[in-house]
Amino acid sequence: MRRSLTKQEIVKKQPEIDRIFKTGQENSCRGLRLIVSKNQFQYNRIIVIPVRHYGTAVQRNRIRRQIKEIWRNEKPKMVPGYDFAFVVYPGKALDHEKQAKQIVSLCKRAGVYGPDEG
Repeated sequence: MRRSLTKQEIVKKQPEIDRIFKTGQENSCRGLRLIVSKNQFQYNRIIVIPVRHYGTAVQRNRIRRQIKEIWRNEKPKMVPGYDFAFVVYPGKALDHEKQAKQIVSLCKRAGVYGPDEG
């Protein structure tokens, strides 16, 4: 089983990123902003953008990997057909579990997380 995200699940082109920021719905919490925009595909796509002054390159890449890993584990529960842009701001580093709860909470607020079980 493939453990990483496929190429089609990652937004890379600048016009697509601009469209997400122009047409997307925003939700935010401490240190993280989520912008969700409808796409024309039957699957979700993601981009993680640490702000320019977010630490060193090592720290920026690490936060990208962490958020993509959380996303990979949670994506079966997401409603398909959306583009997600996570904008990460510097601040207190959260452990993996708290960060996962934060991302799920933002997705629920945006209305793209599947129905609750219970």
